[in-house]
Amino acid sequence: MSVRFATIGTSVITRNFAAATRLSGRATITVAHSRDRLRAQQFAAEIGAGRGESDLEAVLSAADVDAVYVASPNTAHAEHARAALAAGKHVLCEKPLVFTAAQAQELFDLARDRGVVLLEAMRSAFDPGMAAIRELLPTLGPVRLANLRYVQRSSRYERVLAGERVNIFDPAVGGGALFDLGVYVASPCVDLFGEPQTVTSAPIELPTGADAAGVIVAGYPGLVATLTYSKITASALPSEIQGEAATLVIDHISRPRRLRVEPLGSEPVEHVVDGTLDAGEDVDGNLAYEVVAFADLVESGQWPEGPTARSLGAARLIDAARAAG
Repeated sequence: MSVRFATIGTSVITRNFAAATRLSGRATITVAHSRDRLRAQQFAAEIGAGRGESDLEAVLSAADVDAVYVASPNTAHAEHARAALAAGKHVLCEKPLVFTAAQAQELFDLARDRGVVLLEAMRSAFDPGMAAIRELLPTLGPVRLANLRYVQRSSRYERVLAGERVNIFDPAVGGGALFDLGVYVASPCVDLFGEPQTVTSAPIELPTGADAAGVIVAGYPGLVATLTYSKITASALPSEIQGEAATLVIDHISRPRRLRVEPLGSEPVEHVVDGTLDAGEDVDGNLAYEVVAFADLVESGQWPEGPTARSLGAARLIDAARAAG
């Protein structure tokens, strides 16, 4: 089945999504939406969409639109997702889906009521590297420590230091490191270990009020996971999951491609993940895996129990971290 998408948002991530639909072979973009009609038409031509449209109501009532990809500013996710779901369209919404677990639950309830799929576009969750991590986890013995990291200094931080107001560091539009990068460590934490019993956090805030970096400590019976994220520093350190029998070293938590198992008393074993749908370093190629997963769900008509539980669990973890910090 090929899912016919309308897109909302004209940023880089939507361009990457358009490339991912082509890579996946499971979706096409029939309409690109922008509030500015000329911009909508130009962007549609740039990404290979059938047409551009500035009237959102017309987009949501279009017969050639099965689903909506929401990549508008974070603060508009809830509004756009709600409108699409109410119109009976399936929705693939960029991360973060919304800002609180309560808001997420409201949208999932609406999707279930309308009989359509709502999926958070957490690309790493559908990546074959994450599947490989799940398979290797039992070989580590009892897991005691996990250090999940996503640290990437933003090129736009220099503008913030110069006194500019930049959206990704502007809390008024949902900017900040936690919702941009922190979600990439919160999601696999819940995915691999479930929801923690305790959550503490230590964020670093900018004068704008946005969080720029931080550490979350998630506590489980017999296990502690530290989740490190930053948009103002750089690090080449991998993520690690430490068990009593072995340690798993993960090259990059958002797109795992090299996994090294280091057994106690034995030689390390390298596992290279086959990223068949990767597009290369210039495009986030693993977006294609979430497109395939979404198309499978739409075709099957099944409610995405696992992805929904993961999204809600990660949202509750982030709620707790924000309250603790």
